[in-house]
Amino acid sequence: MTRNFIAMLAHRLQVRIFSLEYRMTPEHAHPAQLDDALSAYRRLVTTGIAPSDLILCGDSAGGHLVLMTLAALRAAELPQPLLAIAISPWTYIGRLGESQFGNDRYDMVQGYQTLQYGKWLKGGADYTDAALSPMGQDFGGTAPLYIQADDKEILVDMIRAFAKQAVGQGAGVRLDVWAHMTHEFHAYGDTEPASRHAIARMRQAMDWAVAQRRADGARPHGDTTQDHAFAEAGQTGGGLFPAVDETEVDAWPDARSTAPAK
Repeated sequence: MTRNFIAMLAHRLQVRIFSLEYRMTPEHAHPAQLDDALSAYRRLVTTGIAPSDLILCGDSAGGHLVLMTLAALRAAELPQPLLAIAISPWTYIGRLGESQFGNDRYDMVQGYQTLQYGKWLKGGADYTDAALSPMGQDFGGTAPLYIQADDKEILVDMIRAFAKQAVGQGAGVRLDVWAHMTHEFHAYGDTEPASRHAIARMRQAMDWAVAQRRADGARPHGDTTQDHAFAEAGQTGGGLFPAVDETEVDAWPDARSTAPAK
């Protein structure tokens, strides 16, 4: 299922995806996952791929890992990627928000599971919930964060709380929330209009990041025709990635954004 989802995203987004088979709980507790992510990031950079050519993306627990990796890169003063996309990310490993159990009736993931996964992540060590959660990290100065969620999933309240907290830390954040959808509805692909829209929004965020990179004068590795098209057309970030009806938190790092911060 995971590989099919990745293949679908690669096809729909028209990008190459490097999928890391990081160590998982309960067999491997923290920091195994984060160590693997940081190791893979460093490895990609040593092969000649510039950080400005990398976009980190993850869903659910993978979204948790994307955010924790960004914070770890910041703490280590390592270069940030071009953009981070978090799909229905797990932002707090303890209990936070009414939706965590209140949306059990709708969602395929249940509230009790998140608490069990949190225990597995700790592995019996004396970690606090905040220490192993994006909610406990600082995202000031990280790559822009584009976050997607769904109002019937159990994680939506903690995702909203995280997005607002990251904005307060000075991060560039946009959170889009789709109505009447559940956890990772993107997997519906072409069969669901909301799924098509969400994936198209991911592509828009990526286009914005590429255009912004060129506008800032950064020299990308492996220029593409698409890069040149954006530069020659003189398109702005706001035009490439505007706020939409689903946008709930808008502190995108582009002054031309079409909606005020919420």
